[in-house]
Amino acid sequence: MKTGVATVLFLLLLSPAAGRAEEYRAYESTAASVNGEVLFVSDVLREACFLGCAAMPGTGAEILSPREARDRLILDTLALQEQRKLLLGSVDNAALERDAREAEASMAACPAPCSREISPGETREWIRRQLLLRDFFNRRVAVFVEVKADEVRKEVARRASAPGAGAKPAWEQVRDELHSERVAQAIRNWQSRAASKSRLILSPMEDR
Repeated sequence: MKTGVATVLFLLLLSPAAGRAEEYRAYESTAASVNGEVLFVSDVLREACFLGCAAMPGTGAEILSPREARDRLILDTLALQEQRKLLLGSVDNAALERDAREAEASMAACPAPCSREISPGETREWIRRQLLLRDFFNRRVAVFVEVKADEVRKEVARRASAPGAGAKPAWEQVRDELHSERVAQAIRNWQSRAASKSRLILSPMEDR
């Protein structure tokens, strides 16, 4: 991931009691610019909160530093930019309603103080983005990943012959695991290529 000239953008609001320009205060600052699209520090902290609270159904909590959350958000932004360009990917309304309800419940039960600062509307929009990303990568990446039957047989035999192996693993289970691993790697490869071709400007961020 390329790092450009570090910059910080301040949106300035005039205090009601201020009489001079010197009394402007910093309201928001940037964390990054991705092909001209600005990501704010508040976006990064919100992302870290959603991940830390395991807001996406079926996932576990991920505790990320602000820098790690920013990197994750940058990769998601690159994918969403490509999705908009190609008009590839969609969100199932029924899945959105179901997952948004579960996500709101997870946020309500999350002990992290940040979860109290996130509205149900923000949670719903985040879930919509996650579902759009999932569908985009399914159409753009996963559909081209192949696991051959011979590869599955070899992996089943390897696991069955390993020291301490129990029952012979199910063929379908091994196939699905191999496929998931290869899809994950293919997505990482796609993200690396996308980042290498993009205009990224990162602002200094201290872990909080």
